[in-house]
Amino acid sequence: MLLHVLHETAYDYSPMVRTAQHMAHLKPANTPWQQLLSHRLTVDPKPARQTESVDVYGNTRSFFGLQYVHDGLRVQAESLVSTSPRPEPADSLPWDAAVERMRYHRAARYDPAAEFAFASPYVPRDTAFAGYAQPSFPEGRPLLEAARDLMRRIHADFEYETTATDVNTPALEALALRKGVCQDLAHVMLGCLRSLRLPARYVSGYLLTEPPPGQPRLVGCDASHAWVSVYLPVAEGTGSWFDLDPTNDRAAGEDYVTLAIGRDYSDVSPMRGVIHGGTNHALRVAVTVTPAESAAPAEAATP
Repeated sequence: MLLHVLHETAYDYSPMVRTAQHMAHLKPANTPWQQLLSHRLTVDPKPARQTESVDVYGNTRSFFGLQYVHDGLRVQAESLVSTSPRPEPADSLPWDAAVERMRYHRAARYDPAAEFAFASPYVPRDTAFAGYAQPSFPEGRPLLEAARDLMRRIHADFEYETTATDVNTPALEALALRKGVCQDLAHVMLGCLRSLRLPARYVSGYLLTEPPPGQPRLVGCDASHAWVSVYLPVAEGTGSWFDLDPTNDRAAGEDYVTLAIGRDYSDVSPMRGVIHGGTNHALRVAVTVTPAESAAPAEAATP
């Protein structure tokens, strides 16, 4: 599937901003099921300096600075992405065997996925998460089956409510509220898995805005979306990651675009920065993902 992604961010400041430094995660990733064909990041006013780098998780970060007074900022990220169906794992270890497989043993081979089993800035490990998760994880149940059941329960138990939380709402608070947006549901699922000592990572990205005929419109498709990637270890060798979306109660497919991965939202927020001035500001974000046949392609990638 060829998908055209347009992500537009606009800030209006009062009083004016004197100088600013920003970092953005707005360039889609290249993965086994996704290829970035072109990408263009446009910033207005034009930055004094604009660079790219790759972080420890393989995400592309863009840095730009504005060293002059401005009363607004417009950032447009336009990408053309080719996606394909993601293979369904044939089987998975029992979840308790997976926990043991990831446990540190002297002289054992290190698995890099192990770092995603620990707490992160937005997602603590807590008995409240473990208690909520436990009904999905009876002894001996295959890990993927248990994770899918947890996803379904979160989808059923939580109300998608855009005004109930904000980007700084703690995951434990979202668990208590049983309300939130995709970020909150992803954080809750991460907290549940990690509190059982299972590696899981946060994925930011996009959904196809309008679904194919006969399929329901997904929640969260008019903005950046977030879901969870569960690690499926194997008895020998390196395991695999499988993406589950508790907001929509389904596995990620070719109508999903992966933007970045991390421990939680704090690692991969679409934009963040430091400004001098602009005490009051208004923010507007618009995301449109369409089949490429109905959209003009982006230009070749630029630094």
